[in-house]
Amino acid sequence: MRETDEQGLFWRMGHFIYRYRRAVFGVWCAIFIGMGVFAVQAPSMLKDNGFTPVGSDSDRGLKLMQEQLQIAPVMLDIVYESSDGESLLSESKREQIMNTLTELRQTSYVSSVSFRDVGRSEVRNDVTVVTVTMNLEADEAIEKFASIRKLIPDPPGIKAYVTGSTAVFYDVQEASKRDIIKSEIIGLPIALIVLLLVFGTWLAGILPLVVGMLSVTTTLGIIYFIALGTDSLSNFLPNMVSMLGLAVGIDYALFMVSRFREELNVQVDVGQAVAMTAQKAGKSIFFSGVAVLIGLIAMAFIDLALFQSLALGGVLVVSMSVIVGNTLLLALLGMLGERINRYAVIPKRWRSRKKDHNRDESGNSFWGRVAYAVMKRPIPIVLLLCTVLIACIWPVLNMNIGIPDAKMLPPKYESRYGSDLMTEVYDERELNPIQLIVKAKEPFHEERTIEAVTKLTETLKGVQGVQRVDSYLTALPNVPNTQAKSQALQNEQLQQQLKASHLVNDSHMLVSIVSNVGADGEEAYDLVRNLRAIDSAELDILVTGTAAYRLDIVDRITSALPYVVLFILAVTYVVLFIAFRSVILPLKAVFMNVLSLGASLGIVVLVFQHGYMADLLQVTSTGIVVAMLPVIIFCVVFGISMDYEVFLLSRIAEEYERTGDNERSTAEGLKKTGSIITSAAFILIVVVGAFIFTDNELMKAIGLGLSVSVLLDATLIRLFLVPALMKLMGRANWWAPRWARFASSKDTVE
Repeated sequence: MRETDEQGLFWRMGHFIYRYRRAVFGVWCAIFIGMGVFAVQAPSMLKDNGFTPVGSDSDRGLKLMQEQLQIAPVMLDIVYESSDGESLLSESKREQIMNTLTELRQTSYVSSVSFRDVGRSEVRNDVTVVTVTMNLEADEAIEKFASIRKLIPDPPGIKAYVTGSTAVFYDVQEASKRDIIKSEIIGLPIALIVLLLVFGTWLAGILPLVVGMLSVTTTLGIIYFIALGTDSLSNFLPNMVSMLGLAVGIDYALFMVSRFREELNVQVDVGQAVAMTAQKAGKSIFFSGVAVLIGLIAMAFIDLALFQSLALGGVLVVSMSVIVGNTLLLALLGMLGERINRYAVIPKRWRSRKKDHNRDESGNSFWGRVAYAVMKRPIPIVLLLCTVLIACIWPVLNMNIGIPDAKMLPPKYESRYGSDLMTEVYDERELNPIQLIVKAKEPFHEERTIEAVTKLTETLKGVQGVQRVDSYLTALPNVPNTQAKSQALQNEQLQQQLKASHLVNDSHMLVSIVSNVGADGEEAYDLVRNLRAIDSAELDILVTGTAAYRLDIVDRITSALPYVVLFILAVTYVVLFIAFRSVILPLKAVFMNVLSLGASLGIVVLVFQHGYMADLLQVTSTGIVVAMLPVIIFCVVFGISMDYEVFLLSRIAEEYERTGDNERSTAEGLKKTGSIITSAAFILIVVVGAFIFTDNELMKAIGLGLSVSVLLDATLIRLFLVPALMKLMGRANWWAPRWARFASSKDTVE
């Protein structure tokens, strides 16, 4: 949108804020103190990882198994590793281990404690696993996990590692709390240094940090109250709020403070400077915020709590950043006035020399010279850069997506290390069987049911990828026929044994399938699809288990993805068309964002899937890219990258409206925004890039993808592609139907 001197809605808002600046400041101080109390408690309120495909076949099957077969909803695996390599499989060692768990076994919520022997290989005898089943809901288990862990001591000469979904989720929750602090310790000091170098004074440099911190704190406080009424918010939410809030809040405040200092030099008083800052920069960050919100809202289209939680947190914190920037920041600017230029960090004489050094003899800045130089050779530059960016996109074509498990965490966490030990010692296919919860029309011991289950078993054995099929009938290997099996199953003692093994209950039965493919990947997903396609008129079947669970997550993502992409592209185009009243500019902006986004995702694939620079970035390369990652990067990065496009194009449009000269407008727009956008981009890269060095692999990948995208956007795209394409399109950049043009438009192209 064009920045004009017209005293519109934002000017009147700025004038109002200035008039009541002390009251506005007081209200925000109260909000900050009040919300700060609850903000620190918000991460502890979030106990769900957000990956559960609620209502899917796998989810309904799992719940039915818990309700009908009394399968415990929570299981822990305690992995024991001998310190000296001694075998842990002897009876004496087993007894020693079990004796250390006496106190745990006596708790009211533990239903069973047993050694896991099925599926174990002979690779390492110095490792063994004890499985603990508990009659707790998942969120209850996470709440009690710290106290449960204290009941699991290390036997002499043996180290115990607790793993399983509950342990992993607990560690992710704890990592999230530490990651927020760690990222702020890394990012905020560097951001402050950059802000001080940009503005040269302490007050101007600190204000953007105030806006970022206040936006995050207030949002987390709001999330605390939302979490009181729901248990479906993902524990990844605080990380997203911190990352986005600091990055966007600091960026928006940077543009506001910079514009206010400009307006102080041309307006008659501080009040007019505040009002005009709101009219120009305030309006810009409003439209920029809308651009970011488009992608965040689109994430909510995917029916997974993870995406809906991140969408909620993102919408709240970006909206809060815009609100704080257009209220509290304006009030602070009004209260400080000319004093914002006091307390210089850099001597004024040195700053003057630096400013003069960036200009040539004709008065053109470095950014203007770059723009004119690029516009002299637009075609080679466009071809070269498009080739480079497409080359970066190329790895996306071979992206191998998967669902995160303990590998979300680095090996220093015991839940991750324990999981790695289990994978080494046990057959992963035995650890993660595909499970069918089967409901018959008659009880399990009736002949009709036995015949139907026998037929189903034979059908399952013929499906490609199935290695072994187990059911309650497996307990009767030597019983010759259906009638004899029915009679044998009338035995009350056998029935109790089968029920205690969670295999049957009246007309519900469990059928387990051990596959000869893994629990993740297309082969596993195809097997689940084939199993679900089996038609059994006599039986109602739900396919669940790890592979089915992961398939349902992937299907939820892929089925909604076209609508997400279409919504983002279409709405972004409409918003930019309304802002700039141009048909071509929004198309170019969307196209260039897709290029930078695709290139950044390609680099993420190289790092996380193929392991390039993994050691340098402290990343555990697992050969997959988390399935949620492309969606999150697309939704978040698209909006963030559009920020700088909006700020740059708004200045170019302002100059074009004044001069009608396309080339001069491009150079002037880049000259006036080059330094401030580069500083803003660097700050965002620092704040978001700090998450690369945290412990959550998903947040690492988001941080890397966002940092790379902004880096590409602030360098290759804004410095080279934008001027080159503006030159090639000429006056066509500004064409719009007559009904859509600004009243004072100088464009006469039809």
